[in-house]
Amino acid sequence: MDIRTCILEAATKVYGALGYRGATTRRIAQEAGVNELTLFRHFGSKEALIHEAVRCCGPEAKLIPLPDEPVDPYAELLAWASTHHATIRKHGALIRTTLAEIDEHPELISPNDPYALAYEQLAGYVRALQRQGRADAAVEPLCVAAMLLNALLLNGIMRDVMPQMMGPDPDSHVDQFVRNFLRAVGAPVPAHT
Repeated sequence: MDIRTCILEAATKVYGALGYRGATTRRIAQEAGVNELTLFRHFGSKEALIHEAVRCCGPEAKLIPLPDEPVDPYAELLAWASTHHATIRKHGALIRTTLAEIDEHPELISPNDPYALAYEQLAGYVRALQRQGRADAAVEPLCVAAMLLNALLLNGIMRDVMPQMMGPDPDSHVDQFVRNFLRAVGAPVPAHT
């Protein structure tokens, strides 16, 4: 692993555990096994380092593919939602910390971040279903996209904090989220197998 990636992963870990104030350059350097000067040489400032760590090591470093033209909505959405949910779960501490600090550090989240773009991506998928006559034309695509993504987000970030409320099987929750989403848009839902 190259030094830059090592520093970014260390910054993500320290920031997720200790927050912005606790993520000192000294702690990040120790975690990465480098000196502080190396951090500044690569990133220039703590602010730039934390922002880059959240952006590229966070829950959605890239947009998860979803077909432009739906063929099998249940299978396509289940794969897409399962990938989102697993990624969110993996980065739960980082996401919780970022959400808690967003008022003080709004630069940590951008409208161009892949997770933010996923709302419009999913809304576009719903519009495609509507054009195909496979979803209710009266449904507001961005609203139902938020419904599914927000359910995945909350379930994913709270699963390790409140396991008794989330249940033992995350896959069954994702399946139900997708089935309820399809019902909400008026699309066909396959029978349980």
